[in-house]
Amino acid sequence: MRQHLRDRGIESVIPEPRDQQGHRKRRGSRGGRPVTYDRIDYRNRNVVERGFCRLKQWRALATRYDDLAIVYRSAVVLNAVIAWTHHSGDTL
Repeated sequence: MRQHLRDRGIESVIPEPRDQQGHRKRRGSRGGRPVTYDRIDYRNRNVVERGFCRLKQWRALATRYDDLAIVYRSAVVLNAVIAWTHHSGDTL
C-alpha cells in the first residue's frame, strides 16, 4: 500500500507495526530501511475522518437521495458552510 501511495506522489503517514520493526531488526542489513512518517501528520490523521462523519450526519448526504450531482454537491457545500460557521464561532 505504501508503494502505491508513493507512486501517486502521496506521502504516507502510516507507522510501521511493532512486530514488523522487530522482524526488520532481526534480519539485519537484509531487513531494509525503516519506514519514515511524520508524527504530527499521523496525530492529525483523523481530522478528515471526522469531517466525513459530520457530513454523514445529514441523511440525504449519507444515502445520496438526490438524483442530480449538482443538487448533491450543493448539499455538501451547504453542510460545509454550516460546519465552518459553527467552527468560527458565528451562529446562524
